[in-house]
Amino acid sequence: MIFIYRTIINLILILSPLIILFRLLKKKEDLKRFREKLSFFTKNRFKGKLIWFHGASVGEFQSIIPLLEKYEKSKKIDQILITSNTLSSAKIISKIKLKKVTHQFFPIDNNLIVKKFIKYWKPSIALFVDSEIWPNMLINLNKEKIPTVLLNARITKKSYDRWIKLKSFSRLIFNQFNLCLSSNKETFKFLKKLGAKDIKYFGNLKYSQSENEKIEIDDQTIKFISKRTTWCASSTHNSEEKFFGLVHNKLKKKYKNLLTVIIPRHIDRKEDIRDELSDLGLKVHMHEPKTKINQDTDIYLVNSFGKTKSFYSTLKNVFLGGSLIKHGGQNPLEAVRYNCNILHGPNIFNFTEIYQFLSKQKISIKIYNLNQTVNVLDKLFTSKKSQKNVKNKINKIGQKILKKNIYEINLILNKV
Repeated sequence: MIFIYRTIINLILILSPLIILFRLLKKKEDLKRFREKLSFFTKNRFKGKLIWFHGASVGEFQSIIPLLEKYEKSKKIDQILITSNTLSSAKIISKIKLKKVTHQFFPIDNNLIVKKFIKYWKPSIALFVDSEIWPNMLINLNKEKIPTVLLNARITKKSYDRWIKLKSFSRLIFNQFNLCLSSNKETFKFLKKLGAKDIKYFGNLKYSQSENEKIEIDDQTIKFISKRTTWCASSTHNSEEKFFGLVHNKLKKKYKNLLTVIIPRHIDRKEDIRDELSDLGLKVHMHEPKTKINQDTDIYLVNSFGKTKSFYSTLKNVFLGGSLIKHGGQNPLEAVRYNCNILHGPNIFNFTEIYQFLSKQKISIKIYNLNQTVNVLDKLFTSKKSQKNVKNKINKIGQKILKKNIYEINLILNKV
């Protein structure tokens, strides 16, 4: 099976010039940095001990920020390498002001390319976040005796069903990890069946919080929002924005000054979203701090990365997208930390345990249809419910999970 996998990767490599050209035209690649995916490096390797984190995109990266902040302060670590696959994650990482952090794009998982990557960066430990599993990279790290960790591991039922069909291959790959730190109980069981050898479960790292939270929203926008009856639909996916536009139109019959803030998961869709909402008769304002907001604005569309926390700080009621469709939901904990009430659809299998916790605290509400959404928001607009106690509970849980993860990682680091 590894032979077949390598054959497929080699075919992808042959086609990579066309793939990269297409992605450049779609503005999904950086013209100056796409060569990093072929192991042509744009940053220098410092002398000393290097710890390497890899996460596919924005969500995975945000979950490890508290870890990065801890290792930034560690005298034993000289450099922190972060790799990711997407342009959006690179933009987010560029805003983090940590001196030890270096970002590169993750290389294509071709045998020769990953060998070149490992030889250049020489990591003391490699930590793969969430479900980032790359066979050639893992096998070559193992050959070089570089310890690997699957951090905040998440294996969905769908992913498990695919892996288990290739039982001998899955055992070969998952056995490469020296340690797997599971984010939930279901993943713990799946990892065991897939052949991982050392699995521990402390909880989801997404409970932990950065020490340097920054609010980046201008006074003009805060003032505008504060004068309106406002709610937010965050991390929305295709087709969900239209649903929220319909919700707005129904609520507007009662709340004439209603403002709906929409923060799409992928901002490259912003023009399509604007056109779709305009077709519903809604007036859409694109988030531009220096642009005056018209008083008759219905939808405030956030079209830049890294702004969710800023808007959560000024809003009270947040609907987490990716849950009306079969995507599996998005992480609600950021919004809870800013004392927001949480609404979500029925599809939350990516964060089942977190939503169960929030449901027990009576601050999350499952929504099934348009009328229910309208009725729930109508009640919340007149409610004075606060989530401050829950925020403190989450922070305590997060600190415990973070400490236990750091302890396990340091056990390995101290041996290398």
